[in-house]
Amino acid sequence: METFTHWLDSDLSLWGLFMSSLLGATLLPGGSELVLTGVLKLHPELFWPALLLGTLGNTLGGIITFGMGWLLPMTQQLKHVDKVRGYGTPSLLFAWLPLVGDGLCLAAGWLRLNPLAALGFMAAGKFARYALVAAA
Repeated sequence: METFTHWLDSDLSLWGLFMSSLLGATLLPGGSELVLTGVLKLHPELFWPALLLGTLGNTLGGIITFGMGWLLPMTQQLKHVDKVRGYGTPSLLFAWLPLVGDGLCLAAGWLRLNPLAALGFMAAGKFARYALVAAA
C-alpha cells in the first residue's frame, strides 16, 4: 500500500508541476519554479521527469500565447513587437522571463514568425531556466 501511495503522490506531483508550468506560461500568473522546487524536495528521484514535464508544460503554454498572438488582427499594436521583429525567433530564448516572456510570445505570434523555430527557441530557453532552478 505504501508503494502505491508513493507512486500516486509522485504522479500527482508531476501532474501538478505540468499544469502549473503550462498555466504559468500563458497570460495567467503562476509560480511553476516553486512547484518544481517542491516536487524535487519531496521526490529527488524525479529530477529528469520533473525537468522535462516542467519544460514541456511551460513550452506548451508559450505556444498557446504564441497562437493567441497569431489570431490577433494585424491592426493591433503590441508592446514587444519591435524587439521581436529585430531579433526574430531567437528572442524567444527569453520567453521564460516573468511578464516580458508572455509579451515576446504574443508578439512573435502576431508577427507570424516561423512556429517551429519559435517552438525550438522557446523550449531551449525554458529548459535552461528549469535546469538552473532544478540544479540549485
